[in-house]
This record gives sequence, structure tokens and C-alpha cells, in this order.
Amino acid sequence: MLAFRSTFLHGVKTVQYSQAKSFIVGRGCLGSVNLKGRSFLTLKDFNPDEIKHILWMSADLKHRIKHEGQYLPLLQGKSIAMIFEKRSTRTRMSTETGFSLLGGHPCFLTPQDIHLGVNESIKDTASVLSGLTDMVLARVYSHSTLEQLDKEASIPIINGLSDLYHPIQILADLLTLQEHYGSLRGLTVAWIGDGNNILHSLMMSLAKLGVNLRIATPKGYEPDASITREAQHLFKQFGTELQLFSEPLEAARGSNVLVTDTWVSMGQEEEKTKRLKDFQGYQITMQTGRVASPDWTFLHCLPRKLEEVDDEVFYSPHSLVFPEAENRKWTIMGLMACILTDYTPETPKLKL
Repeated sequence: MLAFRSTFLHGVKTVQYSQAKSFIVGRGCLGSVNLKGRSFLTLKDFNPDEIKHILWMSADLKHRIKHEGQYLPLLQGKSIAMIFEKRSTRTRMSTETGFSLLGGHPCFLTPQDIHLGVNESIKDTASVLSGLTDMVLARVYSHSTLEQLDKEASIPIINGLSDLYHPIQILADLLTLQEHYGSLRGLTVAWIGDGNNILHSLMMSLAKLGVNLRIATPKGYEPDASITREAQHLFKQFGTELQLFSEPLEAARGSNVLVTDTWVSMGQEEEKTKRLKDFQGYQITMQTGRVASPDWTFLHCLPRKLEEVDDEVFYSPHSLVFPEAENRKWTIMGLMACILTDYTPETPKLKL
């Protein structure tokens, strides 16, 4: 009987997802966008209309709840399991407060509460959580853990961070830039730093929204080669520019947005001394900003270290880091509402 139930639930999920996952990137959805029941592991799996819809939903909830003071219990009676192999301030707070604000119940699980693949197999954990909650957000070391969770679960899985991608951060970045510039199309983003999971997510999304990307990484710290090849195809497909450099000022030249991140991620502490040496000259300063576009802004996913960006930039009017951090809440709320409800935004669509 248990085997039948597992097979039946997995079959239901397969039916729900099969049509949603078999789109052609770049082509608009037929009719209105429907993301209900979808997992969110990487922005590679989402076409332009779907990304725009998530941002529209996020902006709508922000306007109605924050600015109009409305109460929207869209997730009343629903729960989310939050699995954190890695600690986080913004991911935990944005998800917990956002899910609660929409009337749902978040359940936070630390490595002391749940050892994926240790005390219990990932397959069994996925089956158990599928019967107890409506959704899982997992912040993990290995992207393969997310893929296995998604394969075995009958409920949607959200990537809260993995070694390959950090897509929920990019949603916040995109909404922040839309709010500041009024539109995303035609902007040029300069990434100056490590070829990491956030950069990979930018590479899988910006072209679909008409944004150019200039990347500067030290030699030996380039983005993943297979992701780079896929990104080159995407940028060519959407008529946008992707350029790779090893000199920070070359990437910054003429760019609207300067972005960096930690040089030493969790799990890389033993490499800290070497990394700090290899990244010398990559600190973002006002000198970096002087070669950028006059309207340049700065983003950082936080927490930030002084060697990555100096105080003059970080606390300047150019810096959008704190609106960016707040938008982590509104965008995760928008994403969860897209996946778990039939709600349609009431505010006008964003200009993207």
C-alpha cells in the first residue's frame, strides 16, 4: 500500500510538471502564465514570461501589503519545510516572515533536526515531507541534493542556495533594479568577483530580460565551463552581450550595475589566504565606479566583507544593497504564491 501511494504521488507530480518543464526558452507561454506546482531549482528552467510573471507577482504583493496595508492570507492552511545545511540571515528571515505574512506556517529544519542522506535517505525524507508539508525550500551544499529531492518528492522544491545556483537571490536583484531604473531591458551588469553560484544564476536569466552581462574573474576562478557555454547560446539567442574579462575595470567600463559577492564561500575557509591573494585588485571602489555609466548602482547579496567593496561605495547613494535585501522577502513571497496559489496580481504589469 505504501509503495502504491509513493508511486501514485510521484505520478501526480510528473503529470503536473511534464507540460510545465517542456517549454522552449524564449517563446512566450500560450495564454496566461501558470507556475502552480512547479519546482524552482534554477532560472535556466524558466522562460522570459515566467520570470516576468514572478517579478510582477512580487511587486504586486509588496504594493498591496507594504504600501496599502492589506492582509492577503493566500497561504492560509499551508506549510513549508525549510531545510538549511548552510546558515543564512536573509534566506531564513525572508522565507519565514514572508510565508507567515501570507498566512502559512513555516517549519525550520537545521542540520541538527534533519541530516539529509545520513540519518535518513533523501528519498525517504522527500516522501515524508511530501505528506506533511506543501512545499520545501532547501539551502544545500550540493545541487544534486536538490535534484534528488525534486525527483522523489510529490511537492514543489525551491532552491534556497546550492553550489551551482542561487536563483532566489537573482529575483530580488531583478526587482530591485526594476524599481530603481524603471525597466531592465538595455541595462548592462558588471560582475566583478568569483565565478560562483550567483553569477551562474545571472548567466541563466539576464539575457531573457534583455540585459547585457560583463564578467571579470581572476584566472582560475571563471564560471563553470558548461554553464558558460549554455549562457553564450542564451545571450546570442536573445540578442544581448556576454563578455568575459580578467580585469575588473574592463568589465565595469560603461556598465549600469556593479555586482560582487563573497570571495570565500562557506566550505572554502581553508582556501581563504590563497583566495584573498588571488582577488587582490578586485575590490569595488569609487575608482571602479568612475569608469561605469554615470547612473551606476551597486549590488551585493550580503554578508559583505571590506575587501570586496569599500565603505565609500557600500554606504553611498549608489548602493542598493539594503533595498535588495528587503526584496528577498517580497520575491520569495511572490514565488511561493505563484507555485502554491491561483492568485492573479491586481496591479499593472511591470515594465521590464
